[in-house]
Amino acid sequence: MCSPSLWKLGRRIAMSSARRKEVAWTAALSVSGVSPYASLVATILCFSGVALFCGCGHVALTGTLTILETHFSKVTANHAMLTDIIQLLQYVIYGIASFFFLYGIILLAEGFYTTSAVKELHSEFKTTICGRCISAMFVFLTYILGIAWLGVFGFSAVPVFLFYNMWSTCAAMRAPTLPTNLPANESICVDMRQYGIIPWNSTPGVVCGSALLDICNSSEFYLSYHLYIVACAGAGATVIALIHYLMILSANWAYLKDASHMHAYQDIKHKEERELQDIQSRSKECLNSYS
Repeated sequence: MCSPSLWKLGRRIAMSSARRKEVAWTAALSVSGVSPYASLVATILCFSGVALFCGCGHVALTGTLTILETHFSKVTANHAMLTDIIQLLQYVIYGIASFFFLYGIILLAEGFYTTSAVKELHSEFKTTICGRCISAMFVFLTYILGIAWLGVFGFSAVPVFLFYNMWSTCAAMRAPTLPTNLPANESICVDMRQYGIIPWNSTPGVVCGSALLDICNSSEFYLSYHLYIVACAGAGATVIALIHYLMILSANWAYLKDASHMHAYQDIKHKEERELQDIQSRSKECLNSYS
């Protein structure tokens, strides 16, 4: 049989283990209680959309430049400005990815702060004017970024439209209803100069027939076309995430404003109660002195 001391030691170990589990469970519940789930969803959606747009857009721009240099503008001087613009856009993509990584973390932290403030609405936690001003600033900044990303979403649809035109032209050339003789196919062309992508003095500037089919069958065209579609979808997801952020920030700002009004009301109420108690205590003292 076990001695009483060993039995007591085992009991203490079991109780301490159960107490640690209870403390850990309580801490987990407290953390989950202040977790801003809406901000978490918006942050994940924003990170995913920006990652898709930046990653796919960067690779698609490189493939587009390769196609233009190989088939539409073989003289480097004719598309030097376009090369500089594409390189600038790639650097802008790096900046967008870095900025939204930090901005998403900041908005998530602001969501944790506001959720904690709302959870402590009836306690001693008090929101400051600075905190409400910061929330209002995030609302305004997110609104501006949402409008900007609407423009980015529309701009990202332009290369999808251009590549779709080339793909549909190649599909029409492969259609069985068209004559299969070479002169008929050579009359079907795509002129990139009419879109303003390359100048009118670019050589050759236009691709027809079998050369156009070779472009559509190339890996650069296939990859760039689908990457542009994914990048456009990523821009759309980012717009949705920013709209979600805007709704969350507006609601949080309203909650903070209500919390400040509630605390101001409670302060006035406590002050009046103290004054009433002071008046009652002085009146009792006066009655006792008269008696």
